[in-house]
Amino acid sequence: MIDSPLVWPAPAKLNLLLHITGQRADGYHELQTVFQFLDYGDELRFGPRLDGKIQRVQNIEGIPAEEDLVVKAARALQKACACQQGIDISLDKKLPMGAGLGGGSSDAATTLHALNRIWGCALSDDELAEIGLKLGADVPVFVHGFSAFAEGIGEQLTPIELDQPWYLVITPDIHVSTAAIFGDLELTRDCPAIKICGLQDSGWDNVCLPVVAKHYPEVAEALEILGQYAEARMSGTGASVFAAFATEDEAKRVRASLRNPAKAEIPASWKDFIAKGVNISPLQEQLNNL
Repeated sequence: MIDSPLVWPAPAKLNLLLHITGQRADGYHELQTVFQFLDYGDELRFGPRLDGKIQRVQNIEGIPAEEDLVVKAARALQKACACQQGIDISLDKKLPMGAGLGGGSSDAATTLHALNRIWGCALSDDELAEIGLKLGADVPVFVHGFSAFAEGIGEQLTPIELDQPWYLVITPDIHVSTAAIFGDLELTRDCPAIKICGLQDSGWDNVCLPVVAKHYPEVAEALEILGQYAEARMSGTGASVFAAFATEDEAKRVRASLRNPAKAEIPASWKDFIAKGVNISPLQEQLNNL
């Protein structure tokens, strides 16, 4: 068990491609995607309690504590380990919600890992991922913390080595409903299955994009604007779009151009950040150093 004032990272992810190959009887979609982590994301702090209570320290607009994945993750781990300890959870929310960056799932995975250490549960990554899968299909990849080719509903992970460029990520001021996108009748659900060896020939496309662009024209606008500087793609079901650059300086130059008041290429309300793509998540790096 540890009692530490550590800041725990909850990194963002990008879906470098997203194909849907079918739909199961239970309504879940069978998909193929490539996950890569970023060295940027939310941050969490945890304060141990002896009374067994799990409390989120601050309010987060639009997310009641009972619906927050960090609270659900803490309670799920507490139940799985029959733990009598409690926790105060503080979340510094840097990633926009409904952006396709996995913020909520990453927060949940970080909570599982942190409390596994703080409470002395001693569960393996596989055991934590099993708990996490019940919270959301993306949670296991954050638990394991490596770049992956994912299948099933996103939980079947094969590690892969990817280039680690600098990304400029832009998020329009909207919240995309993943459920609405996956429920749209126009969504392509019969993509031919691909193999890891065929990734370079896959086109790195995202089949959700046409549906997202139909419902959220701001995403199409963001892709068009960023696409003037580099190949632009959408992560997950949006709203974030991204482009890769060889150097941080190159990404900074494009960002500065987009934010130039004289040109006003993107609205002031849109969010953006620059981050490096990494094959091992910052969370796993921290765990390895504890």
